[in-house]
Amino acid sequence: MVRWLALWIAVLPLNAQTTASNYVGSTVCKTCHPDVWQNFFKNPHYKSAASGNELPERTGCEGCHGPGGKHVEARGGKSTIRAFSVMAPRQVLDTCLTCHAKDFSKANIRRSEHTLADVVCSNCHSIHKSPVTKFLLARYQSELCYQCHAPVRAQFSMPFKHRVNDGLMQCTDCHNPHGSLAPTWNAGLRPPMVSQALGNEEACLNCHRDKRGPFVFEHVSVRVEGCERCHSPHGSMNAKLLRRPAVFTLCLECHNGAGTFGRENTGEILPLATHNLLDPRFRQCTTCHVRIHGSNSDVTFLR
Repeated sequence: MVRWLALWIAVLPLNAQTTASNYVGSTVCKTCHPDVWQNFFKNPHYKSAASGNELPERTGCEGCHGPGGKHVEARGGKSTIRAFSVMAPRQVLDTCLTCHAKDFSKANIRRSEHTLADVVCSNCHSIHKSPVTKFLLARYQSELCYQCHAPVRAQFSMPFKHRVNDGLMQCTDCHNPHGSLAPTWNAGLRPPMVSQALGNEEACLNCHRDKRGPFVFEHVSVRVEGCERCHSPHGSMNAKLLRRPAVFTLCLECHNGAGTFGRENTGEILPLATHNLLDPRFRQCTTCHVRIHGSNSDVTFLR
């Protein structure tokens, strides 16, 4: 009873405004939600505004939850205010995009793999009680992604992997969880939501810039199919994240003489007759063909 009396006293000076606009201000929310209100001033949404409207009554709590007049009059209840816990995924997305649609990194969110699977903002972000200092994530980033991507978690535990679990990298170094632009490699069949680097190229080139080129002599599979043609990007049992344990078996997937494709319409050439693959010294192709990602001096990528 005392709590509702305090709430009534707080709202009393705003009665005229509430009648006109149904907004009551964030201070009124403190009466019932002190745990949220106490630290909300540190939240980036504290000064946010719904629908791009910078009026004071539309900032803070009501900027996301909508007018609180009816909620106060009814003494609470999720049906009297915009409660994200009971909203449909599309409604959550539309509400957040009221402000965040202007962010270029979220331009493709409506057609992203997450949105198509009904994974929306509130599934990954905790607006009021985030344990991390950036992006209001519900958990630390890797643990958050692992909730759904269990196979990837297993790959990051393999002997050779990118060091996400060590904290030296994170998922968003390569992926954009809000959706990415149209692909430019691998015939449009790249892994979902991979970010672009530099000139709209693979995310790998953010770190491995020496592999970018342009090269006078390009390795066709690198340029067309991309890094993942030979490498497993998350983790592998093989050195250098290769998809096969022996280098020559990886090369023979293409260099088998089949087909009439390539620069000279002869398919991928076979290894020379002098390269007896039964001899271990010829099985490590990159011992000689060291510029395998591209070369400016030799068509066969030799030293």
